[in-house]
Amino acid sequence: MPTPASFMKDIQQASSIRFNNLGYELKAAGRDLIVLSLGEAFFDIPLYGFDDLPFPDIYHYSHSRGILALRQKIAGYFKTQYGVSFSPDRNIIITAGSKLAIYMSLLAILNPGEEVIIFEPYWVSYPEQVKLCRGRPVTLPVGSRVEDVINYITPQTKAIILNNPHNPSGRVYSFQETEYLANIAKEHDLYILSDEVYSDFVPEREQFTSMGVFGFENIIVCNSISKNYGISGWRLGYVIGNYILMDEILKVNQHVLTCPATILQYYIEKHFYDIVKITKPQIQKVLAQRERAVSFMDKLGIEHLPGSAAWYIFASIKPSSLGSEEFCRRLLYEYDTLIVPGIGYGESCDSFIRVCVGTETTDRIEQGIKNIQDLIDKS
Repeated sequence: MPTPASFMKDIQQASSIRFNNLGYELKAAGRDLIVLSLGEAFFDIPLYGFDDLPFPDIYHYSHSRGILALRQKIAGYFKTQYGVSFSPDRNIIITAGSKLAIYMSLLAILNPGEEVIIFEPYWVSYPEQVKLCRGRPVTLPVGSRVEDVINYITPQTKAIILNNPHNPSGRVYSFQETEYLANIAKEHDLYILSDEVYSDFVPEREQFTSMGVFGFENIIVCNSISKNYGISGWRLGYVIGNYILMDEILKVNQHVLTCPATILQYYIEKHFYDIVKITKPQIQKVLAQRERAVSFMDKLGIEHLPGSAAWYIFASIKPSSLGSEEFCRRLLYEYDTLIVPGIGYGESCDSFIRVCVGTETTDRIEQGIKNIQDLIDKS
């Protein structure tokens, strides 16, 4: 029997998805789980009609950059919301989710063996995508400052990944921090790949800075329609960058995907601002839910990394003697509570867990947190 490529043995499954799959299986078997693992929020969004979309165009391929009207809507939104300008004709490509946008960007910029600097805790797919592109992930341990990145740059460094707002901590990077990275990128001729999928999930009292404000000579911005619009299953995202790089990413998109689902692109373009109007207040409710969960953790004495955005909390399981994988398995099977182990977010993160608060009620979230505290005390 032929064997798969040997390098695939070094690629790990996404721990968050692996644990969510366990949850799906147990729920299908009738278990009532408190689900604090899903990286999404359940918004109340009406189902608009499809019968006013352009027929028969919805049945066919779209432009491989994505339909122009949707690119124009996103460009206008970035201008008004973040103060970022770019050409909808040359500087943006619509993709089947932001995950694919990040992967295609890495594939287009990395030569074999080149390095990508990543901060721990990191989104679980960053290092694996770098390895899939034959690159080498170089990680900074939890607690590192943005300024520490200078100590990890080598002649092989090609890019730095910034996740802002941050998954799994909810941290929002300051303008000074983003400006520092932009200057480092120019000084050392590197790319900054800025994953901004939670750009709308920021408290109104805080200021989010898109890396796009520094121009796109060295900057790649990836973002999500799926996350910001509460339609994660529709898998729509986009990548923004300089036109030379976009032309290279376009080649990947054409050979791997052709285009995202045409009907979904037309649907989002048609109802773009209708959905924004509906989801914006619900985003603030999720953020308030996050604040309540953080306050409850503080009350119980559960420590966590600082953050305020998205629906994630990266919480410590100290003084438990368990590693995060075993802790999460026991919490699932003994307490019917589903969370994600920290080890999937970096080698320095095994004493942490990721808790998500976008899909459960306050009472169930607090019960899940009590279960976490109880297992910490018992282990």
